[in-house]
Amino acid sequence: MNQELQEIQRAAGAIAEDIAPGVMAAVSFNNDGQALQAAQSGVALYDRTPWGRLELTGGDRLRFVHNQSTNAFNQRQPGDLCETVFVNNTARTLDLATAYITEEAVILLVSPSRRDTLFQLLDRYIFPADDVELRDRTSETACFSLIGDSSPQLLQQLGLSPDIPPGQHRLLSLDHLPNSPQIRLGAGNGLNLPGYTLLCDADQAASIWTALHETGATPLGETVWQQLRIQQGRPAPDAELTLDYNPLEAGLWDYISFDKGCYIGQETIARLNTYQGVKQQLWGLRLSEFVAPGTPIQVDETKVGTLTSIVATDDGYLGLGYIRTKAGGPGLSVQVGSSNATVIEVPFLSRGYLTTAEK
Repeated sequence: MNQELQEIQRAAGAIAEDIAPGVMAAVSFNNDGQALQAAQSGVALYDRTPWGRLELTGGDRLRFVHNQSTNAFNQRQPGDLCETVFVNNTARTLDLATAYITEEAVILLVSPSRRDTLFQLLDRYIFPADDVELRDRTSETACFSLIGDSSPQLLQQLGLSPDIPPGQHRLLSLDHLPNSPQIRLGAGNGLNLPGYTLLCDADQAASIWTALHETGATPLGETVWQQLRIQQGRPAPDAELTLDYNPLEAGLWDYISFDKGCYIGQETIARLNTYQGVKQQLWGLRLSEFVAPGTPIQVDETKVGTLTSIVATDDGYLGLGYIRTKAGGPGLSVQVGSSNATVIEVPFLSRGYLTTAEK
């Protein structure tokens, strides 16, 4: 972790812990309630520097990432950004990544626990004839996300234009800071909530985080991020994104191109789509009490799925879980261990065709 940034965050109340092997992050700033409120009705600041940043350069970079992940890249232009899913040969999910297309590179923002896995995967498929170079730039860069309705106003106070359309990013300068550091500002924050994501050089991270904080952004730790991502329905590695599930089951249809040519896992995904073969789907769950992830989801004492994540909220417990498509969807009453639960929609997920209960 960036030492200077870590010290400044510690002075602001940060409690740092390992969130993945060898990856340390601020899990809380002793302000979880305030941070959650800021994300919902103000502006919160989430440090995504512990996430990985992998950079692909060379003339074949777009073709290469096009062939290695689920979204389409061949026609992407500098300034575009999009989400894409990395899967294995049998279309089992590895990670959901954000790709930034620049004049000279594709920058992949990947989950903290998948940085090494994806680097090794991509490196394995770069052949001598490919004009592609892969670099892990995580230690050289930093990343912050702004979450909340007031994010545009905060950027304006810093002299930055917030007028960036969805699916786009811009290279801007923070001219009132020493040395006018450049940032890459993208629309979106990895959740279905208003906000932006900033990429910058590591040696500017502390001053930029301080500027965002002092301008009014409330620091938000990993604990609240996990609460938000479960409420929104964003699937995460080691929970919803595992070798047990494919991206169609994970509700990531919006980040899959069904029109492009061959890519890793494409045959399986195409077959599942063509023959409507998605046998289980990820849903939100409203639960009456806490139960551990991994607990079976049942209907009339018959197992129909598995709970993958759970979080406490002011209104009870919310969770995510995979449920058999034939069992139904929103409104379905289920039993999860000792907890009664109701299946609900969550904003982040998308689906390609109707469930049995919706037909």
